Amino acid sequence: MPRVKRGKVRTKKRRAVLEKTKGYKWGGKNLIRRAKQATKKAGAHALRDRRIKKRVMRRLWQTQLNAAVRAYDLSYSKFIGLLKKNKIELDRKVLAEIAQKNPEIFKKIIEQIKK
Repeated sequence: MPRVKRGKVRTKKRRAVLEKTKGYKWGGKNLIRRAKQATKKAGAHALRDRRIKKRVMRRLWQTQLNAAVRAYDLSYSKFIGLLKKNKIELDRKVLAEIAQKNPEIFKKIIEQIKK
């Protein structure tokens, strides 16, 4: 079997891995084996954290809505219940944004559901 020289291919692969790990700490940025492990781990964490981000943001919107609704003598759960009862289908993200940026519109929404 003929000998295969892999100089260029291997160097290119190593360079690609090291480019991905640029800015990492310690050996993770310049030792090939550690750099490979670091990229694999970083990818796994990125995937996991994209899922977690959705949970965290939803909790944040709920907290913001609860704070905004308390000024109108409602709790968050009662507010959401009234929204569902009145068939207002705005999601928590939009409601939290309206509560922060347009309080007068938010007040109108609350008046609408209290009727």
